Amino acid sequence: MNAALARFAPTLGLLYGATYWGIVWYPTRWLESQGMQGAWLTLVGYGTAALVFFPFARLSLRAVRVQPREVAGLFIAAGWTNVAFVLAVLEGEVVRVILLFYLSPVWTVMLGRWLLHEPFTPRTAIMLGLGICGALTMLWDPALGRVPLNRADVLAASAGLAFAFNNVMTRRITALGVRAKTQVAWLGVVLVSTLTIAVLSPALPEAPQIAWWAAVGLGLFGFLLSTLAVTYGVTHMPVQRSAVIMLFELIVGAASAWWLAGEVVNLQEWIGGALILIAALIAIFQEEEPR
Repeated sequence: MNAALARFAPTLGLLYGATYWGIVWYPTRWLESQGMQGAWLTLVGYGTAALVFFPFARLSLRAVRVQPREVAGLFIAAGWTNVAFVLAVLEGEVVRVILLFYLSPVWTVMLGRWLLHEPFTPRTAIMLGLGICGALTMLWDPALGRVPLNRADVLAASAGLAFAFNNVMTRRITALGVRAKTQVAWLGVVLVSTLTIAVLSPALPEAPQIAWWAAVGLGLFGFLLSTLAVTYGVTHMPVQRSAVIMLFELIVGAASAWWLAGEVVNLQEWIGGALILIAALIAIFQEEEPR
């Protein structure tokens, strides 16, 4: 790898990951229109990724036994965050879903305080207040005088919370390497997808063969490559910078939703979203401050 490519490769990897997660709603909605329900496509996609990656994962059961509760937490949280996010973008407005998901840095700081015993600073309080106010502003219905949560909202917010728990567990697990943790996460998606299918749609989808192959392709060129690209990016640059670059997902999501689905974000949602993003940026820049 030449010097120029080595310099920009981490940024390009993160931009690839952010772009993928900002546009993933489109192929998943297409697959659903072909009869491939959300839980089924996550099962096929992540199952493909886990199967292909298995020889490189270096997942050791002996290492898992060192921190079994943490590994179980990562397993379940990673599974739910991915399944819930896909189900949310299938049902809800894309930008609204992504913004609610981006409460995850706020939850990460709060869980860090609880599970990692990190200090609760005045900046943490401001961040938490901004995040909650942003969510309430975006979701508030003046006509009803309350927050009318729909299922997509709950799925998106819970996906963000699970992602935060996923991040905290990733920090706590020291017995496994990055590749092994990635494989644990993908296997978690396979399990949660299977359980979701058992509850919601146990029958095999009546989807054409092209839809099944498209779900496999989504696993290989989407879930697998985007995860590896983001992992490479965050490994080779400061955490703050990588987290800010990943916010590019929101721009891609808003632009693609407007262009491809005709979704329009109103002023109230923009204001709430801006507060959430400010809270996320405070959380991001708090991550690397000396304790």
